[in-house]
Amino acid sequence: MSDDQKPIDRRRFFRQGLRELLKPLAQAAEPLNEVVRQLNQLDKFGSAAADPYHSPAAPLPVQEHWHRPPGALPEKQFMETCSRCGQCERVCPAQCIRIDHSGRRGNGVPFIDVDAMPCVLCDGLACMQMCPSGALRKTPIEEIDMGTAVWNEHLCVRSRGVECTICIDNCPIGTDALSLQDNRVHVNEDHCTGCGVCQNKCPTNPKSIVVMVKSARLGEAEL
Repeated sequence: MSDDQKPIDRRRFFRQGLRELLKPLAQAAEPLNEVVRQLNQLDKFGSAAADPYHSPAAPLPVQEHWHRPPGALPEKQFMETCSRCGQCERVCPAQCIRIDHSGRRGNGVPFIDVDAMPCVLCDGLACMQMCPSGALRKTPIEEIDMGTAVWNEHLCVRSRGVECTICIDNCPIGTDALSLQDNRVHVNEDHCTGCGVCQNKCPTNPKSIVVMVKSARLGEAEL
């Protein structure tokens, strides 16, 4: 072997020896890394549990049914009758009614995103009065049916000892629709209009009370 090869062989020898010396340390570090990972997960869980208004994030559901304005015809008729003129959107004092003419949201006809702004059941219910096509029927407030509120007890802070009544306090219909019974939120389906104020005002994330829109409740197919 020539002299110029000896330094290379020596370096290779020392590198291999160093690997053998460090191998037990690397193996010992693996379980420690796993412990650190699990502690980090517990810390994240503990941080979420410490805040009663926030639960671990859940995947967003696919939107299949849309919240329609008050007085809307059944879904199929509504889609066929609505002229997409935008009059209901223009006259809504709460500015909760939206039309996405691209069709990506609401299938191109009026809808309400209650998380952004719910229907407040305004005086006069202008959207119904001004609808030129009849897609929104003039309906007495006590007969309005946009959907039905559903209370999810396991998400509500009341289940963790917090005396929250925000949904009840803000309901436009009052205790006829939402009330407290045996320390639980009770939805009176005969009087709930599905306006979405309770969902909008609910402070938890995900929402403890949400509106099942009429088309979903009746099992009407998405068009």
